[in-house]
Amino acid sequence: MKIGILYSRIRKDEKLLLAELRERGHEVTKIDVRKEQFGLHSTSADVEDLDIVVDRCLATSRSLYATEFLDSYGVPVVNSPDTADICADKAKNSLALAEAGVPTPNTEVAFTTDAAMEIIEEFGYPCVLKPVVGSWGRLMAKIDTESAAEAILEHKATLGHYEHKVFYVQEFVDKPGRDIRVVAVDGEPIAAMTRSSDHWLTNAAKGGETKSFDVDDEALELVKKASDAVGGGLLGIDLMEVGVDENGEPGGYTVHEVNHTVEFKALNDASDVDVPAAVVDWLEEKAEAASGNGDSAATDEEAELLA
Repeated sequence: MKIGILYSRIRKDEKLLLAELRERGHEVTKIDVRKEQFGLHSTSADVEDLDIVVDRCLATSRSLYATEFLDSYGVPVVNSPDTADICADKAKNSLALAEAGVPTPNTEVAFTTDAAMEIIEEFGYPCVLKPVVGSWGRLMAKIDTESAAEAILEHKATLGHYEHKVFYVQEFVDKPGRDIRVVAVDGEPIAAMTRSSDHWLTNAAKGGETKSFDVDDEALELVKKASDAVGGGLLGIDLMEVGVDENGEPGGYTVHEVNHTVEFKALNDASDVDVPAAVVDWLEEKAEAASGNGDSAATDEEAELLA
């Protein structure tokens, strides 16, 4: 196969993916989006005859626009621009999950500090204020007091970028010191891990301790529903355990986020599963399906002409 990799920096995740692709003999074209131009009908990037392109852009803006342009040229790209658009924005992400009936933390959005303060007071303390665009737990705040809320809202109001004027407020979920990251392809889990920390943020990027996790039937169903809600693809689906049963064990899950350019190096280290190999298995299937769909469409057109 001929596979393109959209990137702006080659991290360990991309190195693992590239090594697996080359070991299988696939022809890989690396596309550094910082050096390319994307026009209405063509691009400077070498995408001709590629079977599929994988979006591994670090910056959200580059991911959104590059995939949109490639899709307009008819180049098969994963994840799709529609999936990227939903996953890149926490408000759209929450809406998609709620509309699909996926349990997700109670969330409200406001556009002024006064309206946001009203939401915070209604939620009570603690609650969480997040940027609508962002990753690795950056610029997220657990708000414990009214004075802290007032200060944080004022800071956001003066930051300048319009995204900081969208106040995304979420209930605080009292999870058991960990959350769960599941990497899945079209809703089918590849592997999962817990991320544990004494801090309320348990992201691996924040130093959370990782450990392999066996996905049970309830989590499996939620992963599938969450994936479908955002359009499928190669996704990182984050769950938190909520509630406690009679034995003191967590009584269920809530899905708080779905990530579209998911990192998997920590999961690969924590799990016995060869994550890059599983990802490439899926890419091969997607490329074959894209090629097969093209052949089918051509055959249908020929049939119409012959008729």
